[in-house]
Amino acid sequence: MRGQQVDGVLVQWGERLFYPANRIVKSLPTPRLGTLMRRKAAVIRQRIEATVRRAPQVMVKVTGGGRGMAAIAAHFRYISKNGRLDIEDDREVVRSGREAVRDLVDQWRYGGSLIGAEGHRREAFNIMLSMPAGTNADLLKKAAREFAQAELAGHRYVMVLHEHQANPHIHLSVKAEAASGKRLNPRKADLHRWRETFAEKLRGWGIEAEATRQVTRGESGAYEPLWRLKARQEGRLRPQPGTAKAEPRASRGGADAMVSWAHILKALAASEIDGDRELAERIGSFVRGSSVFKEAARRRLGQEVPVTREPVKVPRHDVSKGRPDPKLER
Repeated sequence: MRGQQVDGVLVQWGERLFYPANRIVKSLPTPRLGTLMRRKAAVIRQRIEATVRRAPQVMVKVTGGGRGMAAIAAHFRYISKNGRLDIEDDREVVRSGREAVRDLVDQWRYGGSLIGAEGHRREAFNIMLSMPAGTNADLLKKAAREFAQAELAGHRYVMVLHEHQANPHIHLSVKAEAASGKRLNPRKADLHRWRETFAEKLRGWGIEAEATRQVTRGESGAYEPLWRLKARQEGRLRPQPGTAKAEPRASRGGADAMVSWAHILKALAASEIDGDRELAERIGSFVRGSSVFKEAARRRLGQEVPVTREPVKVPRHDVSKGRPDPKLER
């Protein structure tokens, strides 16, 4: 297969695999590959390379938020360790100490719409940006600063670097109401874009980082409840007539991803470029070793899928009463 045909397949199926907003796969057009198409194909190749070698994945998580100034102030004290850690605001002013924390609280309380001690709506969102252990903490903070400037422009926010734990991470607290009066209301699509932006900023500072969806990586974050596993093992769980549930969304997503990977693998394997054929072999090994793709293949064949349960890390609750929102995790 010629290089321009391979590039066409990579762009067609790679965009569906890595950019979920592109749901419709159109028929292949007559190849007219200019600079833009080659550039797109190069980006897709980079994403494929990073995915199959399992590059470090960024984590962007909304961990909660305050519904009043009392909760927001408590979170400021928590992330800054009562002022012992440097706290940076949206103007890049860095301060420390309890007096600095109290000053920031007053700025948020009286700047814009008044925020009372207690309220009925969320007045701030707590965001955590994280990378695996070993990541350069200073560069992580620079990337987080650029992320906030790009995604949270117009909002007041503060950020604090935590590097005393296993992995370095940034705590961001952003005021829900922007200077324009528009309110922040992050959705799952926003979280995915935030991950992409954060990964891009990290790469700009020379840190290898990716923001690939779990289903694209062949991973599943969904686990069957423990009570159901034990009931099945003990023979107490029997299917009831007419109560069969629809195929889980994660399984359907895994099947869709497997189809995309299959098209990409086939095109690269038929390429006249040695590097493409070598990448196709690595994709084959990656797909065969991925649990989601194994499960999707078994479901297609109508086989019973063995279910395993792995330990799940439970995020620690912060003192601002904000609990992690499972719908807003990566």
